Amino acid sequence: MPHSKLHVNYLDSFEKIPVKIFDTPHAGSSFVAQEVAHLIREKQKKGEDCVLGLATGSTPITFYNELVKLHKEEGLSFKNVITFNLDEYYPIEKDALQSYWSFMHHYLFNHIDIDPANIHIPNGQLAKEDIKKHCQKYEQLIDAVGGIDLQILGIGNNGHIGFNEPGSSIFSKTRLVTLDNSTRIANSRDFQNISEVPRLAITMGISTILKAKKVILMAWGMKAPIIARSVEGTVTEQVPASILQQHNDCTFVIDEVAATELTRNKSPWLTGEVEWTDKVIKKAVVHMALKLNKPVLSLTAHDYNENGLGDLLVEKGEAYEINLQVFYMLRDSLTGWPGGKPNAVIPAHPERSTPYPKKCIIFSPHPDDDIISMGGTFQRLHDQGHEVHVAYQTSGNIAVTDEFVTRFLDFAVGFEDMFGINNEVSKEILQNAASFLATKKKNQMDTPEIRAIKGLIRRCEAKATCKYVGLSDDRCHFMNLPFYETGAIKKNPMGEEDVQITMQLLNEIQPHQIYCAGDLADPHGTHKVCLDVVFESMRRLKASGAKWVNDCYVWMYKGAWQEWDIAEIEMAIPMSPDQVMQKRFGIFIHQSQKDMVPFQGTDSREFWQRAEERNANTANLYAALGLTKYAAMEAFVRWHF
Repeated sequence: MPHSKLHVNYLDSFEKIPVKIFDTPHAGSSFVAQEVAHLIREKQKKGEDCVLGLATGSTPITFYNELVKLHKEEGLSFKNVITFNLDEYYPIEKDALQSYWSFMHHYLFNHIDIDPANIHIPNGQLAKEDIKKHCQKYEQLIDAVGGIDLQILGIGNNGHIGFNEPGSSIFSKTRLVTLDNSTRIANSRDFQNISEVPRLAITMGISTILKAKKVILMAWGMKAPIIARSVEGTVTEQVPASILQQHNDCTFVIDEVAATELTRNKSPWLTGEVEWTDKVIKKAVVHMALKLNKPVLSLTAHDYNENGLGDLLVEKGEAYEINLQVFYMLRDSLTGWPGGKPNAVIPAHPERSTPYPKKCIIFSPHPDDDIISMGGTFQRLHDQGHEVHVAYQTSGNIAVTDEFVTRFLDFAVGFEDMFGINNEVSKEILQNAASFLATKKKNQMDTPEIRAIKGLIRRCEAKATCKYVGLSDDRCHFMNLPFYETGAIKKNPMGEEDVQITMQLLNEIQPHQIYCAGDLADPHGTHKVCLDVVFESMRRLKASGAKWVNDCYVWMYKGAWQEWDIAEIEMAIPMSPDQVMQKRFGIFIHQSQKDMVPFQGTDSREFWQRAEERNANTANLYAALGLTKYAAMEAFVRWHF
């Protein structure tokens, strides 16, 4: 529909649920925590109970941290609070690490003054024949306390709320449900593999949720597509969260990443007045060209008018001139010189020509993200004479199977035996490890020795990758950031020691370029924490007056989980078929991650397959827009600070 024919409030038209967007998940979580605190205090003034419906999963963790902070630092009391949790796996032991009973006590209940008698969580230990009666009693308990005052929700990638999967009835109540396979894959982040994820769960029903007086749904990061469908799409049981459009007091609280697919961000020119910056023009024209399957230079004035961009023609002139502007922006993002081309003056080049060579640091959250995410660029930086360092931020020790431990211990014992070295110690370590692993319970934490061996396996693979590229051992830095070393799947938030370790390395090298993972779809959030650590370190170094910081460019790559939007890319490094194969062989060095990805997220393919498909798709998009066709491309966006 032509933009000039729209005569409504676009934001209200597109977004059928109020949406509050925050810069970060922490800011959004803090807002929700303040809302809950205000409600609790208002109820306390009236001498009334405050009934909260609570959610689990990775989304509300920061929110619970904020509630605990309010309790400890501002005296927020929970003595008048009654809670009802949305769901629980079935069957599952109450004290299992992955149970939501354990989750809630670990993140909230153990740290506040709530009466244990006021905590209600579905029981995943009951006999199956007792579940129906248990669910009926759960509903009766909610009704008996006057209903839920405020229900906190997360959202699944398929739109589920609680464990109400697509197709759940709007009239559904608390019940036992079968989990969708996509949900089990997504939740496998908390288990060693998908086979350990329960197939059933107990969940509040949609009608139970809708009876809450107020609802707040939180979503961060990679949930953007389903947020847009839930907020802007039609109400359908195939997207259970969309049914919240029928609630009279529901708000979505999301971060900027989760908001990217909303019309106000994806196509702001459709929502009313828009400032036509170069970035917005590029985004509008690129998305229109891809939608119409046309090269940028082939777009016509008719195309602009028919796709809501008539105002752009009015403001900027002829379609041909706009097409050229966008084409040049795309062309200028392409370079075979990620460190800058020496002895050349190219004003629009993504990187500076001087100094040359540059000192570069590639921050790799796990011991294989460097080669998976930017292996071609990594190799090119080294081949073009730059001083390249790789900083492996975490040990990655949880992503190694137990079989690899005994395999490598067997080798160590055999190696010592072969050369007449006393192997009594290594034999004892092998026997202890084999004994532990033979009786290891489901979801049991590894011993410190086994975790250390798993970390060593990944460290050796990382060093071998650096040697494959051509780096000497002194260019490999194993940071082992403390936030990661919990021994469990769940990690700690960023801490002061993480920042200090990073600042020290940065000050030692004083790089001209930094590459770090902007891939926030990592299912465990490790990439996000690692990115936050780098950002915080650079901010502090800049504030401290470190001069080298002002001459340092920070480039963000995306890894095994997603790619930058084509209109966001500021530097794209083309790759030939031979370079694609070279990258693949580098990924193969990580044998502990080969054949089966321990924590695969929602994608069952191996990392090399994901990387090649993603890199080829980026190249194909550039070609579709009218640029040269390459075999593959690695893409980067610059962080300005």
